[in-house]
Amino acid sequence: MKYEKFEDVPVWKDGVNLTVEVFKLTEDKRFRFKGDIANQIQRAALSVPNNIAEGFERGTTQELITFLYYARGSAGEVRSILSVVERMPVFDDLKSQISDLKLKAESVSRQIRGWTNSLQNTGIEGQRYLNEKSKKIYEREKDKEDFLKTLRQYANSKNVRKNSMETP
Repeated sequence: MKYEKFEDVPVWKDGVNLTVEVFKLTEDKRFRFKGDIANQIQRAALSVPNNIAEGFERGTTQELITFLYYARGSAGEVRSILSVVERMPVFDDLKSQISDLKLKAESVSRQIRGWTNSLQNTGIEGQRYLNEKSKKIYEREKDKEDFLKTLRQYANSKNVRKNSMETP
């Protein structure tokens, strides 16, 4: 699926949700007395959707991949900080909330890895490199794939009908 803007990308939305939840968690007054940990986790969480957005807007696949790796690293940083907080006795009653946030950060990380893998296996260099010739080539390839898919569906439906007639 092709996204026109980063706000439509599901992993960006999940990154925003993660960030909002981290900010809610760090509103707890106990974070005020634990050094800079609240600020650090807030900045790491905010870095996740921000890096996805920046990479998306750069216009090249390679730059998008680079910024997706930054976002994934930030998701890992969020999980790491949450693991530290989880071990602090002062936050014992927040263990469930912290565990949920770790799972959300891990989910975001997996989504980013999947997206990155798919981008690395594509021949598309990015919007910045598109010109009329490359757009036409891309459209022809897409039309060819769509046509072949339709042919396979047609052949499968013929086989299903043929097999259903042969069955007594």
